[in-house]
Amino acid sequence: MSKKRVYRSKKKIGQIPGSLIYTGERSKEKLFIETFDYTKDFCVEKELPTIQESFEYKDTDSVTWINLNGLNHVTEIEALGNHYNIHPLILEDIVNVAQRPKIDDHVDYIFIVLKMLYYDDNQHIVSEQVSLILGKNYVLSFQESEGDVFDAVRDRLRHAKGRVRTLKSDYLLYVLIDAIVDHYFSVIEILGDKIEDFETAIFAGDVDGEISQKIQDLKREILKVRRAIFPLREVISRIEKNESPLIHKKTITYYRDIYDHLIHVSENIDIYREMIWSLMDMYMTSISNKMNEVMKVLTIMASIFIPLTFIAGIYGMNFEYIPELQYKYAYFILWGVMIVLFIGMLFYFKRKKWL
Repeated sequence: MSKKRVYRSKKKIGQIPGSLIYTGERSKEKLFIETFDYTKDFCVEKELPTIQESFEYKDTDSVTWINLNGLNHVTEIEALGNHYNIHPLILEDIVNVAQRPKIDDHVDYIFIVLKMLYYDDNQHIVSEQVSLILGKNYVLSFQESEGDVFDAVRDRLRHAKGRVRTLKSDYLLYVLIDAIVDHYFSVIEILGDKIEDFETAIFAGDVDGEISQKIQDLKREILKVRRAIFPLREVISRIEKNESPLIHKKTITYYRDIYDHLIHVSENIDIYREMIWSLMDMYMTSISNKMNEVMKVLTIMASIFIPLTFIAGIYGMNFEYIPELQYKYAYFILWGVMIVLFIGMLFYFKRKKWL
């Protein structure tokens, strides 16, 4: 049974706004910092041992992607934020993993929160918060732990595939968001397969007592995906309409493509929600049909034995003068009548297609 992941804020009432408090569950994650510094002509990939080594990329002419894994390392995140002049409330939102997908537009940077979805080894859906900060010549990304959907992006940077090395940091932001959104299709494909498996099992009558709980778990997964996708539509829409100099006009077309993908995923999620309700109705109908079958068999058996019980009851009474009791073949005749009644009723029920 899957467990619903609930984040509870550790921030106390009256605490100073902008205090960095990690609210997630992965408090033992190691700090991992990687950078891709590139232009059209070169790309340098590094794994940095300390956060201070990332400071040198702020004012370079190249484009830099700094990816930090380990939101529990709030001291390093605060140091990075201070160097890049990130507002303390933004840093607070980065380590508060219960954030809703959103966008904050500032003078020197744009802050975006979205959810990365994937299935773990137990086939339970996981929603991990990813925070992105777009600057003039850099993109900062923050994740809870190692492992993400950006391997294709790294490969494109290393081997100069596509346009990513020829365009600015706003295109790099698009590529990262697009990688997350593309992975949504893999998630909803698995959801669709699960729903089809449940439909097949219910139609075949191959259901057990736990299937209702499994359907409820699947409904929670769909709701988790919906909560990640629907607010992101508003985020991408605001990027399209954004007049910030950080987003170039020729890049807007690519963000529109992301928006189209989100619409497609959203429509599938709505369809799956309806199918989940249908699955529950199908399951209840299946249970009802099984109960009706049992009741039908019991009713037929009772109907057969009612006249036999009636006859046995009459001749089982302790009256002294029952005429048939003195007849020599009364016992055998009674058995014959009861057998004829039994066979006759079976034939009648069969003819009525009740059996």
